[in-house]
Amino acid sequence: MITPAVLTRVVGAALEEDAPWGDLTSTTLLPADATATADLVAREAGVLAGGDVFTAAFELTDPSVIVDLHVADGDAFAAGDVLASVTGSARSLLTAERVALNFTQRLSGIATLTAAYVAAVAGTGVRIADTRKTTPGLRAFERHAVTAGGGRNHRFSLSDAVMAKDNHLAVLSRGGRDLATALREAIATLPHTAHVVVEVDRLDQIPAVLAGGAHTVLLDNFSLEDLRAGVALIDGAATVEASGGVSLDTVRGIAETGVDVISVGALTHSARALDLGLDVRID
Repeated sequence: MITPAVLTRVVGAALEEDAPWGDLTSTTLLPADATATADLVAREAGVLAGGDVFTAAFELTDPSVIVDLHVADGDAFAAGDVLASVTGSARSLLTAERVALNFTQRLSGIATLTAAYVAAVAGTGVRIADTRKTTPGLRAFERHAVTAGGGRNHRFSLSDAVMAKDNHLAVLSRGGRDLATALREAIATLPHTAHVVVEVDRLDQIPAVLAGGAHTVLLDNFSLEDLRAGVALIDGAATVEASGGVSLDTVRGIAETGVDVISVGALTHSARALDLGLDVRID
């Protein structure tokens, strides 16, 4: 969730970065009393995310600017659709334009890509989830965009769940620790609400993970055959998550192996910014 504090902090920092001493072009070229209305126009089809972020870019620049959103986050739109209108000081509109567009294009790109993955697994009951592979400082925004596209959020941070990955297991193994025992001992110290995920890259690791009481087993970079075998071996004892090698071409096949969740780092680290523009109306 994007809290008001996060919205103000992140968007405010972006505005300061873009105009640390003001907008030299707008303040020297445009009359102080000039007003304008501009429309946020889609150059291509997609799914909107970041309406509140778009609005904040203008309102933090100039509280008198009026932003009217015509499309809600999560709504699909077509090329040529007007997604929002902005009215106010021409100087303010042009000062905030790039920051508003950068955020909205980025977040709508994530929502659009997520929606494509969700559509690809329709009818399987599988959840498409993001990962922590987000842009530093923008995680709350990018995670919101994933949900706008119909996806689910994984743990938000390292503080939210136990997630033992390959490097954790390597350290345990080098120290001679038995995985099942280490998991049981760790779980005994955790609050009852804490979720425990263990990533494995081989089928023979699964029995120890189940014996240790993990709530989710993450099958990483498994073949489709091994995913099916892993699902059968776990047999409902834990949630089954798949990751690695996931693309729009492969995600349906992965979903049909019987896993419960597919986590896709590409949702946030490889989404293309959507082509949106801010067009000043010429009457």
